[in-house]
Order: sequence, then structure tokens, then C-alpha cells
Amino acid sequence: MGKELDGLGYLPLHIILSKLSPSDIIKVSCANKRLRGSASDESLWAQICYQELQLSTPQDDHGNPLPCFMLAYQLWREAFSMYPWPLVKRVKRCWDKLKKWFNNNFPEAEATLRRGASESDIEQLQTLLKVKLPLPTRLLYRFHDGQELPDKKNPATASSSLLGIIGGYSFYNHSVNVYLLPLHQVIAKTRYVIRYLGFSSRSKCIVVASSFTFSRKLFFLNCTNGQLFVGTRKPLTDGEMIPCVPNTLIRSVHDLYGEEQQDAMLLWLEEHGRRLENGIIKVRKEGDDRSINLFPEVPPLCVTTVTNGVQVRASAVFVPEFADLLDEADKFMFAYSIRMSLLPEGCVINGMTFVSCQLNRRHWIIRADGEVVSSVDDEAVIGEYPLLHPGEGEFVYQSCAPLPSPSGSIEGHFTFVPGRLADPRGGPFEVQVARFPLEMPDYVF
Repeated sequence: MGKELDGLGYLPLHIILSKLSPSDIIKVSCANKRLRGSASDESLWAQICYQELQLSTPQDDHGNPLPCFMLAYQLWREAFSMYPWPLVKRVKRCWDKLKKWFNNNFPEAEATLRRGASESDIEQLQTLLKVKLPLPTRLLYRFHDGQELPDKKNPATASSSLLGIIGGYSFYNHSVNVYLLPLHQVIAKTRYVIRYLGFSSRSKCIVVASSFTFSRKLFFLNCTNGQLFVGTRKPLTDGEMIPCVPNTLIRSVHDLYGEEQQDAMLLWLEEHGRRLENGIIKVRKEGDDRSINLFPEVPPLCVTTVTNGVQVRASAVFVPEFADLLDEADKFMFAYSIRMSLLPEGCVINGMTFVSCQLNRRHWIIRADGEVVSSVDDEAVIGEYPLLHPGEGEFVYQSCAPLPSPSGSIEGHFTFVPGRLADPRGGPFEVQVARFPLEMPDYVF
């Protein structure tokens, strides 16, 4: 084969080499001096590095610049030689997609990502906690050792507690925002829940993600089977935790030679990236603070209705930390977000246009498994009577609803008056809110 290739011109030889795998290119380079030179061509290795690692400049796995792409590829393969190469490429793609989205939409959160952990860091965790991390999770930490965490003791850094890359939600006095923990915090948090919360060390579960607001929300990785769980109101037994990823998708979590190794951590982060890329969840600004908000923003999970110029958007999110799996009446908790605004054309009733309207009452019908379990008819929303004007930002409020089952819905209407309640310019009118789902999802965040 070497002799046959040696007789080819530069262009056909380059085309043939570009069709070979990196290992075959290395073999060809051993044939003679000319082929060694062709197999070392910078454009050839630039193409390989881009196809396999999405590298547009030569750099090592820590982002340090290198003189050429061939060396970059070599160092990447050496750095991850103990892992299946297809899994390395998949984990890198996962992080690349997340970081691209954060760079474009939420750079202050991207800045909290730590440099990758070393193999010795991982071995130390495994020794101290007496666990063996699933292969995909090990690789996830090799690329980024979680996030830099906010200083909860310093009030001046309160806004930094909302930079968790998983995000969260708030309603009433409950607020969560979830961070990926660095390895040293995985050790500290896991030891804490074992020592003070009675969590069993025999479960082989470690705390990998946590809210850093004043409301608790913990995610536990089972290092034996690779499933990720979220704590409920009573998280101290496996029966009181909820799986975050469908069990059927998890496979080969410790098998170096298996096909398509994937644990819940990798699947969870890939799904999170998909939701961010598709605009299902977005960054929301409240006051001076920005955070990833887990209330869905697009259909079918978010519904939009317009009545007389008043637009209402509504969606809900499952709240696992308030679930009580032993409570027959209120097993599952859902938070819902209502966003209302007056369109630029104003409030239009029977051909007449008004420059404002104000909410007076609300009416909700709440269902579980298709059956009505609650009906609400009362004044105001969370004690407020929002006054809407054309072109202003949305009035947003959150509330919650417990259900006896993991599937339900809410629908209803608001009663408004044109003008102001203190100075109505016409009779009351109803603004419809289309039915929106309350569903425990396959992926729980």
C-alpha cells in the first residue's frame, strides 16, 4: 500500500489520507519519508481535530495553545487514554454545546465553570467516599470540576447564588437555583448528609448538585447503577427519592469496553443542553438578577392566550423537593408561572380601545388525572391587583398546586376592568387562561 500511495501526487494523496482514520494515517506515515511528511500535513490534522473534537485552533484538554494540530490530537488521546474514545468525544460535545449557549446567553454563569479535575482528584474522592464513579461522570469532571460556588456568608454576593447552570424557580418564599458541585464539595456535602441527615453510606449515593439559595434541593448520583436522584421532602430512603432520568436509557456505566456508555449525569446534562438550545427554558431577569428559569417558555408546555388585548402565558414545573410519596392527598407539588401583559394596541372591548386595564379576580380549575380536585375563585393574585399598560413588560407571578397524582392540569380566567379599579371605564371582562399541563417529566431538574 505504501508503494502505491507513494506514486500519487499531493492532491490525490491528501484526499485519500483524509478518508483514513487517525490510526491508519499513523501507519501510513511509517512507510517512508515522503508519506511521513504527507501524513503530518497540518490541514489534515486540523480537519481531524475539528471532526472529532470540534477544535478550531490547536490546544490541549485544558485550553492551552499548542504549535500544531497533530500534537494537539496526540495529547488529547494521551490525556484520555484510559477512557473509550467515543465517550470522550460525546462528553466533550455535551460540554461544548452547554458552554456555547452560556457564552451567548449567560456568560456570567459560564465564568463559574472550574477547570477539569485530575485523575488523582477523582481517585481521592473515590477513596474517601468508598465509591466508584461511573465512567461518563468521571469524564464530565475531567472536563469541568463543577462550578465555583457562591459565598453564602457574604450578603454582598447574594446575586451570585443564582448562577447555577441547572437553574431553578421561585414561588412565595421558596427559591432554588442548582449548581454542579466541584469534587471537594461533593465530598463535603455527601459526608454532611451521611452524618447529620441519617443518609446511608451503603447506598453508594453522592451529592453532585445542590441549590445554593436558602431553600434545599439536592441531587444524588448512585455510583453503582449510574442513576441520578433528586431528594423529596423526606429524602432519607431510596423510596423517598425520585429518579431524574428514565432507567431504560442507562447502560454500561462501568464497562470500559461496552457500547454507548451513558449514565444519568451525562443524559441529564445533554437533555438540559437540548432544552436551552431549543429555547424551552431561558434566562429570566428579576430586578438586577439573572438566572436560568425552569418554567417552560414554548408550546406545548407553555400556553398563550389573548383576550381583548390582554396576553397571558402560563406554564408549570414539577417541584420534587416538596413531593411526599407517602401522602395520598398531596404526593406531588407543582409550581406554575403566569406572565400577563397588555399588547401594544391596548385593551380593546367592543371596538373601544383603553390604555390600561386592571386585574380584579382569578378563577382556577385544577384537575388530577382528568378529575377536578380544586376550584379557586378569589380576589387578586398573590395579594396584588396588577395594572397593565401597552408595551410594558410582563407582570409575572408564581404560585403552586399540590396533586394526588403526577398528572394534571390548570385552566381558568382572570377578571379585569378597563381603566383602573378605582376608576373603571367599563364593565368587567374575562381574560381566558388556556389549560396547561401539570406533569411529572421523564427528566427531572
